[in-house]
Amino acid sequence: MPRRRLLALATLCAVPLALAGCASVSPTTRVPGTLTVVASFYPLQWVAQQVGGDAVRVSSLTPSGAEPHDLELSLRQTRIVGDADLVLYLSGFQPAVDAAVAARAPRHVLDAATAANLVSFASEGAAATPGPASNAASGPLDPHFWLDPTRLARLAEAVGAELAQLDPANAAGYQSRAAATSADLAALDADYAQGLASCQRHELVTAHAAFGYLADRYQLHQLGIAGLEPDAQPSGARLREVSDIVRRTQVTTIFFERLVSPKVAETLASDLGIASAVLDPIEGLSDPASDYRGVMRQNLATLRTALGCS
Repeated sequence: MPRRRLLALATLCAVPLALAGCASVSPTTRVPGTLTVVASFYPLQWVAQQVGGDAVRVSSLTPSGAEPHDLELSLRQTRIVGDADLVLYLSGFQPAVDAAVAARAPRHVLDAATAANLVSFASEGAAATPGPASNAASGPLDPHFWLDPTRLARLAEAVGAELAQLDPANAAGYQSRAAATSADLAALDADYAQGLASCQRHELVTAHAAFGYLADRYQLHQLGIAGLEPDAQPSGARLREVSDIVRRTQVTTIFFERLVSPKVAETLASDLGIASAVLDPIEGLSDPASDYRGVMRQNLATLRTALGCS
């Protein structure tokens, strides 16, 4: 399958701000008493919105409903990166954003990779024993840290500290909202831990290996049909390997995503006579009526059904 190359929209009004519509003015328009924050894609945007509140104007470089891995930026967007009060991005995840940050040298940049402490996972083979020790591995760093709410909470705290430093007059508000966001994420983490504590199955077979942090946090075994890149085409040998593991471990569901083609996952599930279902990696927001927490809770409900949790 050819890799999709996405040309980002000329404006940064790409993803709805919270549940409201996109602002009618340019996101870099200076509003007295507010900071302009440019986030590279949705989970980072959500954190900036939660922590910044009304004191910031947050925009995303990735259009709503677009898969962010292969984002390309217009010249105008590249200039906006350089003009923002704060750029929030994830190094190594979107090459075009990395290039824009290097070229425009924004005054203030926060790299989520540092705040989240990215790691690698053994997401390609059979699952032996759940838990951090079995999932940790050498190899490319997995960027999908936001699927572990505790790691996203670390980013919220880092964003709060950065905004407080940039805008001391509103520091108390940033710190308070960062603490509230961390508390919300702690509650979400507790719901996952409880909801996945007693399940008949622990194998998590996904279209691509985006769920390493979630699996590691909640004692599951991730088995990605493809690797970290969602558009990678699995080999015949890989499909046979996954099929063998599915049969051996009595997996009942193969998960696919909203923002990439489900064809491989659905075909494999059909060939094996099992179900397929959406498990959203939340790389973008496809439903403007929801948000990060809503999608995570829907994912939890989907997992509980597929894994036979009580």
